[in-house]
Amino acid sequence: MLWFIFAFLTALFEATKDVLSKKSLKDIDEYVVAWSLPFFALPFLLPILLFTEIPSLGERFWLALVTGGTLYAFTLVLYMKALKSSDLSITVPMLTFTPLFLLITSPLMVGEFPGIFGLIGIFLIVAGSYLLNINKKSQGYLAPFKALLKEKGPRLMLVVAFIWSITANIDKIGLQNSSPLFWVIAVDTYVALLMLPLCTFRRNRKTAQIRANWRALLTLGLFGGLTAVCQMTAISLTLVAYVISIKRTSAIGGVLFGYLIFKEKGIRARLVGAIVMVFGVLFITLF
Repeated sequence: MLWFIFAFLTALFEATKDVLSKKSLKDIDEYVVAWSLPFFALPFLLPILLFTEIPSLGERFWLALVTGGTLYAFTLVLYMKALKSSDLSITVPMLTFTPLFLLITSPLMVGEFPGIFGLIGIFLIVAGSYLLNINKKSQGYLAPFKALLKEKGPRLMLVVAFIWSITANIDKIGLQNSSPLFWVIAVDTYVALLMLPLCTFRRNRKTAQIRANWRALLTLGLFGGLTAVCQMTAISLTLVAYVISIKRTSAIGGVLFGYLIFKEKGIRARLVGAIVMVFGVLFITLF
């Protein structure tokens, strides 16, 4: 069950990273925060290479790096835009749809299928997303879904969830052709370089933001790096869908942090909805 420990730590660090990202977005451009996540993880990750053996790279490594890294860079921007535009407690739970999408992408990409209770899990995830906006039910039975999709944040995060169901499998391919730690460092380096032009556009303003907030961004990078290392280690030990499912329990933390730190409203319904969605995730993968 070593994989479960790393997957649980992934969820814990992910929830912390979400809070730090949301707080940073109050004062910093979303493109800067998106770039900072991989860039400021590197000071913590690169020194580890001095104490570990660099693996031989498989023939699929570079293709995985370019495709996975490019998609990850794109989703980082969408992710930060989602967090900036809507409450944490209704955006983060949308990521629980990733295991649902993995029911399609994992069999096609890496030949993994997580279990026989997928339909129950799908129903619970959809039901949980309905409960996130149950207070809109008086406007019609479909109003909670409509309200959710009218919000920019949840809509963008749903796109992120789908793309991450693809990149999670690419991560598996990448680390199989290298090693978990080396893959994390390679992806963060590639993404940081790829996104650098976004931070040179209107350079003076964005550089000033980085200088003024470097401590907060460095902390964000630390938790981003911890999340990635624990996730890749867990993925190397078990099925992709299992790891992502445990990781998505961070949605509960997102709802609680949204209430406790950002004073977001409707906590009761959103917490119930997030818990139901997490149970759906667990049905898809663990039963």
